[in-house]
Amino acid sequence: MNDKEKNDLLFVCSLLEYTARLTHQKIGDLVKIIGKDELRWQLKFADVNHCLTFDETAYELIEKYQIPSGNFDAVGNCHYRVPTKVQIGGVYRRLITNVMKPGDDVIEVMYEVLTSFISAEISNFNASTFYENQSYLYHSYMAGELLP
Repeated sequence: MNDKEKNDLLFVCSLLEYTARLTHQKIGDLVKIIGKDELRWQLKFADVNHCLTFDETAYELIEKYQIPSGNFDAVGNCHYRVPTKVQIGGVYRRLITNVMKPGDDVIEVMYEVLTSFISAEISNFNASTFYENQSYLYHSYMAGELLP
C-alpha cells in the first residue's frame, strides 16, 4: 500500500469514526449499515472528499443511508480526554494495513476489522486499548480477543 492509499484509508477511517460519533452508533454497526460497496466508493473518492469538511461528508452519508441515532455515546461517556476522530482513524488505518497480506482486498480487510470485537474495544475511551501499541492490537485481533 503506497502513501496515497494509506492517506485515503486514514481519511475514510476518520470519517467513519466521526459519523459513528454523530449518530451514536458503534463503528461496526455503522459499517454494517453502509456496507462494502459504500466503503469502496468512499475509498475511491477519498482524495476528492479531502476537500470537504468532515461534517459535509458525514451528513451526506447519514442522509444517503438514513442512519438512525443509536444509543452508543463513546464521547459523552468518556471520563478522560477524548481522542480525536483522526487519532482513532489512525489506529484503524494502522491495524488494517498490518492485517493486510499481499493480494488482500483492502475493503474486505477493512470491513472485517471494523466489524470485529476489536472495534468495540478501541471505542471504549475509558479503557486504554486505543493507546496500545500496534503489535498488541494486531496480535489481539488475530487471537480474537484482547491479550493479557
